[in-house]
Amino acid sequence: MASMQKRLQKELLALQNDPPPGMTLNEKSVQNSITQWIVDMDGAPGTLYEGEKFQLLFKFSSRYPFDSPQVMFTGDNIPVHPHVYSNGHICLSILTEDWSPALSVQSVCLSIISMLSSCKEKVGGSPPAPLPPPRDIRAS
Repeated sequence: MASMQKRLQKELLALQNDPPPGMTLNEKSVQNSITQWIVDMDGAPGTLYEGEKFQLLFKFSSRYPFDSPQVMFTGDNIPVHPHVYSNGHICLSILTEDWSPALSVQSVCLSIISMLSSCKEKVGGSPPAPLPPPRDIRAS
């Protein structure tokens, strides 16, 4: 637990002192808990999301950095993107099977910026609709 807190303090300072472009730590979000942060994000200039504002919620388990943080978009504006579900969940490999303790909050932020910036068309990432129930051909 102490190593997790030490690592989070280090990453918190890095995010405050040298945030990725368009990212700002919401200082109020860390006043009550070091394990839950809100990062305010501006859509990158020259992208489909330019001028839009988003919020990312980071949650850290007691096993961080060995387990990845939970990261999702939150608030009133969830980006419409193929890898972002309508509930704010982000489909990004470094948040699951490609996570490594060598990664950081800043690297996650940069990956999310890159993911949004490379998008060419705003297409929702909602899970596919359930298939209709099979018809009983015997009833025909």
